[in-house]
Amino acid sequence: MLHYTKTMSAYLLLMLLAYDGLVDRPNLVHASPPKRKQIILLAGQSNMSGRGGVLNNTWDGLVPLEGHANRSIFRLSAKLTWVEAHEPLHQDIDINVTCGVGPGMVFANWLLDKDPSLGVVALVPCAVGGTRGTKISEWASGTYLYNQLVRRARAALRGGGTIQALLWYQGESDTVNRTDAELYKVRLENFFVNLRADLRSPVLPIFHVALASGQGPYIGTVRKAQLGVDLPNVKCVDAKRLKLQPDQLHLSTPAQVRLGEMLARAFLKKLSSPVHTYSP
Repeated sequence: MLHYTKTMSAYLLLMLLAYDGLVDRPNLVHASPPKRKQIILLAGQSNMSGRGGVLNNTWDGLVPLEGHANRSIFRLSAKLTWVEAHEPLHQDIDINVTCGVGPGMVFANWLLDKDPSLGVVALVPCAVGGTRGTKISEWASGTYLYNQLVRRARAALRGGGTIQALLWYQGESDTVNRTDAELYKVRLENFFVNLRADLRSPVLPIFHVALASGQGPYIGTVRKAQLGVDLPNVKCVDAKRLKLQPDQLHLSTPAQVRLGEMLARAFLKKLSSPVHTYSP
């Protein structure tokens, strides 16, 4: 009987160890974050924060295969600690709404699949959509959102790593008012220039998204501004015709998967022509 008990105990221990190795532990804090981190900033409003799979303020909990948790992908939490990344990436940043699937996890997985030598991808979620969205003027230098972005970017560098890029998706809220839409281009370019200056990275690669939708009638004006940005090392990825949720504003989960892949392709293409990025 004693032998049977010991055998069963050993068997159960082995099963638990096997289970632990197979199951993702998405909230595990990494005690000693790798020094060679490829840091990616994620900022903008709700479609960067992610609303894929969200209906009636409830996320369906479905994570696409392309956006699965990966032990080589980390996220900087709201408490400025590194944890293993998982959807929803922005759940403790965009706190006044229900977050779902965004492009970040797909982007990171796609990068590592195509170039495992990148090592560790460290995502820094900073996007805030809130209940009404955020205008580009709310991201101007000195504002709360801007300062939070800079603070989190600097915190991400502690312990090593390099800020490789900013992924930016914003503008839906600027389609409501004609003045906001007409001023969008100059405000967006000023935001990019100021952020690069504050991060001491004058040619930081920036990948921004041209709108797929908007909250008002001036979508065309804002899209024209986005597609017309004329700054070095800034690439615009066009989300037009990507599938929307029933609200006709937010990208669906399949659309977020597609956008993540589009951003990753643009990033890897730019990576083939190295530039100086920000590391301490």
